[in-house]
Parts: sequence; C-alpha cells; structure tokens
Amino acid sequence: MESVLRFDLRLFFQINGQWTNPFLDFLLPWLREPHLWAPLYLFLMVFAIYNFGWKGFFWIVLYIVTFAIADQASGFFKSAVGRARPFNDPVLAPYVRVLVGYYPRSGSFTSSHAANHFALATFSYITLRSVWGRWALLFFVWALAIGYSQVYVGVHFPLDILGGAFLGVLIGTLSGSFFQRRIRLEDEPEPEKTT
Repeated sequence: MESVLRFDLRLFFQINGQWTNPFLDFLLPWLREPHLWAPLYLFLMVFAIYNFGWKGFFWIVLYIVTFAIADQASGFFKSAVGRARPFNDPVLAPYVRVLVGYYPRSGSFTSSHAANHFALATFSYITLRSVWGRWALLFFVWALAIGYSQVYVGVHFPLDILGGAFLGVLIGTLSGSFFQRRIRLEDEPEPEKTT
C-alpha cells in the first residue's frame, strides 16, 4: 500500500505541478463547475421527455436518484477514510497549486465529482447506447475530463479519482441495469418469425 500511495503522490505532483500550461489553468477550473454542465443536464431531461414520454420521466427520476446515491456514498467514504486533501496536508500544502477559490474541508477519498459524474456517465451509457450508439461513450470522456481537472486544480489525489470512478461505475451500472430491466426507453426488437 505504501508504494501505491507513493505513486499516487508522484502522479499528483506531475499533473498538478508539471503537466501544466496557461490554457489548462484557465479551462480546467471552469470544467469542473456544475453550472457549466447545467445545459447538458437540461438537454438530457428535455430529450428524454420529448422522445420517450412517461418513460423519459422515469429516466429523469432514476438519473437524479443515481446522482444522489453516488454523492451520499462518496460522502460516507470521505468520513470513513478521513484522507486529507492535498492542500490540507501540512507537509504537502506549500507545494500544491490550488486553482479554485475555496478550500473544501471534507475528506479527499473518494472524489464526489468523480463518483457523481462516473455514475451519471455509466447510467447514461447503459440507457442511451441503443439510441445514440457509440456517441454514448462521450459520457465517459466527460467524466474523465472532470476527474482529471480535480487533480489538476489541486483538490484531489489521483487515487481519490480512481476510487470515485469505481464507486460511480458500480452505482451507475446497478441503476442503469435496473432501468433497462424494468422500463427501458426503447422496446426490445421482436424476434423474427421463421416460416
């Protein structure tokens, strides 16, 4: 475990302190802000209702429930593990570039941003891939970008993101599979009749 934590720390300082440039310094703090993604959430809700009626309504409900479960589960792990964030660690703090204007006091493991976005990405992928095909994979690109930005701006270690991503994928898989079994946006194609 000690070697894993050493690698985690080394990777953190590479992302946060070496793999940097002014453009990413400007972009990534914005990328992780929830209000930036509000139009995407609104589009998905309107898309679901407009195209699938009552099934779309239940899709929205389970989408919100998936988010809430991931957020609460991540909060539980933060309290249980009690890992300090990079800028709250007295040894590391002087060397951490913090690119956000506030300093959360909650624990670091797991990242709630990662858990929430990977849960939503997984749920969306499972429930929308029959509609959008390969384009549904972009949900994971979105979640990865937000996870990476959390390390870049100095509020999480890479292992926090990995733990949050694992937790989110697990929750999104459970909720997405439940939705597909019980409701499903599109009806399954009928088997072809043999003559």
